[in-house]
Amino acid sequence: MSQSHALSDDQVAGELRKMTAFIRQEALEKAREIQLKADEEFAIEKSKLVRQETAAIDTLYEKKFKQAAMSQQITRSTLANKTRLRVLGGRQELLDEIFQNARDKLSKVAANDKKKYQATLKGLVLEGLYYLNEDKVAIRARKADVDTVKKAIEEATKEYKDNVGSEVTVTVDESNPLPEGTAGGVVIVGGEGKITMNNTFEERLRLLEIDALPAVRETLFGKNPNRKFYD
Repeated sequence: MSQSHALSDDQVAGELRKMTAFIRQEALEKAREIQLKADEEFAIEKSKLVRQETAAIDTLYEKKFKQAAMSQQITRSTLANKTRLRVLGGRQELLDEIFQNARDKLSKVAANDKKKYQATLKGLVLEGLYYLNEDKVAIRARKADVDTVKKAIEEATKEYKDNVGSEVTVTVDESNPLPEGTAGGVVIVGGEGKITMNNTFEERLRLLEIDALPAVRETLFGKNPNRKFYD
């Protein structure tokens, strides 16, 4: 009876083939599943790496862009400052030249026109007399101007008396003259030597520079000389 249920060699071979085919099919399906899983994980990892690299590139680009923008801004600012300084320096040179020309002309007034110079000295002395309003006043002048100053004093004291109604004694302090290198003018001394009014040409020009400088600047450079060079 055991022989009737025994499988033939062909049947055994057939069963083995079926079993082998089943195992192979399962292996193939498992391999495909593993491949799909690997491909999916690879795609996810690849996408992650791409995002990371893209973000890193964007960050680097943004950093370099900011650095470039800052460098450009610094360059523009530096250039604007240098340009402004050059322009301001040029303007100051022009102003200095204008006032230096005025000084040069002042130094020639006394030598070129004695009558005009005497009239100017009279006005300077008279201004000092009105300012000090004293009985006795001393005048300091250049040695070369002593005679001209004395004539100017005579005219000034007369006009002072006519306008104020009082006498004033004005003397020339020849022991303490003004330096010969000065352009001209006088120094009026009152209050027994304690009060001094500097009416030399140099001092009057210095005061004129202070008072007239804004108007000169506006005439030469306009109302807004400090406008921005770059927007």
